[in-house]
Amino acid sequence: MKAIFHDHYGTEDVLEFRDLPLPEVGPNEVLVRVRAAGVNRGDALAVAGLPYAARLSYGVTGPNNPVPGSDIAGHVEAIGDEVTTFAPGDEVFGWSDGAFAEYAAVAADRLSRKPDALTFEQAAAAPTTGVTALQGLRDVGRVESGHDVLVVGASGGVGTFAVQIAKALGATVTGVSSTRNVELVRSAGADHVVDYTRDDFTRLDGRHDVVLDMVGRESLSSARRVVRPGGTYVVVGGGNPRSVTGMGRFGAALVLSPFGRQRLRPLFASQDQDDLDVLGVLLDSGKVRPIIDAVHDLPDAAAALAHVHAGHARGKVVVTT
Repeated sequence: MKAIFHDHYGTEDVLEFRDLPLPEVGPNEVLVRVRAAGVNRGDALAVAGLPYAARLSYGVTGPNNPVPGSDIAGHVEAIGDEVTTFAPGDEVFGWSDGAFAEYAAVAADRLSRKPDALTFEQAAAAPTTGVTALQGLRDVGRVESGHDVLVVGASGGVGTFAVQIAKALGATVTGVSSTRNVELVRSAGADHVVDYTRDDFTRLDGRHDVVLDMVGRESLSSARRVVRPGGTYVVVGGGNPRSVTGMGRFGAALVLSPFGRQRLRPLFASQDQDDLDVLGVLLDSGKVRPIIDAVHDLPDAAAALAHVHAGHARGKVVVTT
């Protein structure tokens, strides 16, 4: 099979497009013919081996899994002896180690059936960013109908899903983005959009029940001013990946939270199959739709990773095989 490969850490330049053997399928795994793979910032960080503490799981001296990529959509080619939930031919989406390849061996409990309403490209754009937004809003922010939600970084992968999921939960949504992305955020369903190049959202009138922050430019002490007493500020991103752990902002949220009237909560998103199923229902209903910025062929995966890592993506970037 064709795949993207790297045997040491570095920038996207370390990636090669080469032939590799088909992965072996374990008893609880399925072999997926990958039709599309979503590109996440975490994929680029894994190629770089950042943050440094993550190398304890990535591989200390080099990548344990030399094929990058984590979000897939495709069809089941074969199943392991103990798999009962899928059969060859089923269309699936979910999480895989080594998604940037024509085939991937995937644990059955990391997959869900692909929503019929979605193309493979759309389905591949959804797992990590969609579930992250869902868990941040529903589980950490505890968003309910009638809440006022602020999404900081509303034009990115998680942000575009967050705007739509918050609306599906019955919230009024304000998105924060740059000038070029104002209309994109509005088209995702935001009731109000703040252009951060013109206005500092931490100094605007009005308080929000929940803030979901994927960017982390402002200090937590100033950012919490936009949260109503008793509300929740959810830290999704903004850590320094070149620090030892990349978790400084998350730790600061936990330390500072008791010293104010608002809750500061870090989000540690997980690959939960039940939540992937919930997301699939939202996608199939049309209440949520993936917003795709660009589609690259598999040999161009390095360029796709560089685009996402630089923070230029509007919505999601996808690689097709």
